[in-house]
Amino acid sequence: MSRAALLVLADGRFPAGGHAHSGGAEAAVKAGRITGAADLEEFCRGRLHTAGLVSASLAAAAALGVDPVELDGAADARTPSPALRIAARKLGRQLMRAGRATWPSAELDALAGRFPKGAHQPVVLGVVARAAGLGADDAAYCSLYECVSGPASAVVRLLSLDPFDATGVLAGLAPELDVVAQRAVEGARCAVEGGVGVLPAGGAPLLEIGAEAHAAWAVRLFAS
Repeated sequence: MSRAALLVLADGRFPAGGHAHSGGAEAAVKAGRITGAADLEEFCRGRLHTAGLVSASLAAAAALGVDPVELDGAADARTPSPALRIAARKLGRQLMRAGRATWPSAELDALAGRFPKGAHQPVVLGVVARAAGLGADDAAYCSLYECVSGPASAVVRLLSLDPFDATGVLAGLAPELDVVAQRAVEGARCAVEGGVGVLPAGGAPLLEIGAEAHAAWAVRLFAS
């Protein structure tokens, strides 16, 4: 296993399309729920323990070799918002392109053939991590870091927030990210034997509601 592969996959410059998405931050800013660094921290903490845990467990399970078709169905069941399902599949399609170009594999080819319009991004992430020789914990960490770094980067643009403050938020959340990553990997390992139904299924209603509102905007800076 090359740890450098983990750096490549987690790099914000990896062409997986995440820069075009705010992770719900744009809707939260407009609604007045994020006005500065303190609000951003609470927003990211909420994402981390709900949608982040769900996504990380899906990615970890895919990295462990759980059937990605079953995982994609589990992702659908855990994503009530049609707008978020569409965004997840768009991100999955872009990540698939980047992953196949960087770490060609038969598993990625098979998944791309099964989901020409894109599988859910966390599922693709796990299969890409597997193709790169990475493990379940690596996939979980990549997923969770993206879960919080995406909104942090978006809020820098949306509110002209000091980038140093945004980075401080991410650093402050690091211990909690460790805890959630461990929970995600434990859930993924349970799914190897118990099936995808045992994966975490925490909900984030405000993210779902915000995504539906955001999708109806005539003008927006981010795709989601």
